[in-house]
Amino acid sequence: MAEPAGAPASAPAGEAAVLSLEGLVKEYGRGEVRTRVLHGVDLTVRRGEFTALIGPSGSGKSTLLNLIGLLDRPTAGRVVLDGQDTGLLDDDGLTSRRGRAIGFVFQFHHLLPEFSALENVMLPMMAARGRQTPDMAECAGALLSQVGLCELRHRRADLLSGGQQQRVAVARALAMAPRVVLADEPTGNLDTASADGIFALLREVNRRAGVTFLVVTHDPRLAGRCDRIVELVDGRVVSDRPNRREGS
Repeated sequence: MAEPAGAPASAPAGEAAVLSLEGLVKEYGRGEVRTRVLHGVDLTVRRGEFTALIGPSGSGKSTLLNLIGLLDRPTAGRVVLDGQDTGLLDDDGLTSRRGRAIGFVFQFHHLLPEFSALENVMLPMMAARGRQTPDMAECAGALLSQVGLCELRHRRADLLSGGQQQRVAVARALAMAPRVVLADEPTGNLDTASADGIFALLREVNRRAGVTFLVVTHDPRLAGRCDRIVELVDGRVVSDRPNRREGS
C-alpha cells in the first residue's frame, strides 16, 4: 500500500541520509514587497536513492534545486549535505563543497564547444586542483568509457550529437565522485530514443556506483521509472511516495 501523501518515502534500514532539507524557506524581494517561493520544505534523501522531483511550472522546483546545489542560500531553514550544515559555510566554503560533493546535469549540456569531450570532463577536476595533472585525462577517459564515448573522447563537443553531448555532461557530473547528482530536465531537449538512452545511463550509474540522484522531470513516463516521486506544488511538498514499479 502506498504511503499517505506528504509522508516521507521509506528507505531501507541502515541507509544514511546524504541530504536533509529542514524547514526550507525562500523569499525574493526586499522590504514589504517580498515573494515567498518555498514554504518550509522538509525532505530527506537517502544514499543511493533515485528520486524524481515533479510539479507544475512555477511550483518552485528550480528554486529548490538551486538551494540543494548550493547555488543560492535559503531565507530560512537548513540544507544539510552529508551531515554538514551548509549554512555555516562562507561563500568560498560553499563553492568548494559544491564542486566536490554535487554533480549537475542540465537540460542544456553547457559544454564548451571548442573543447573535446575529454577536456570538458576534465574541467571540474582542473577547477578543483587549479592545474592539470596527468591522472585527470585517465580519469576522464574512464568516465567517457562508462558512458559509451571512449572512441569519441577527442572529438570537439560541437561535433557530437545531442545525445552524445548529454552523455559527456553526465560524465562531467561524475568527475569529482559527487555525493549527489542533481539532474534538471536532463532529457527535456532530446528526442524520445535519446531521452530513454540518457535515462537508462543515469539509472545504470545509480545502480553500479550507488550515486544518489535527484531528477527534475515533467515526463511522467520517466518519473514512473524512479524509485521515489516527490511532488512540489506552490512551494510545498504535497506528495512523497515510493514507486513500487521496478525502474529501468
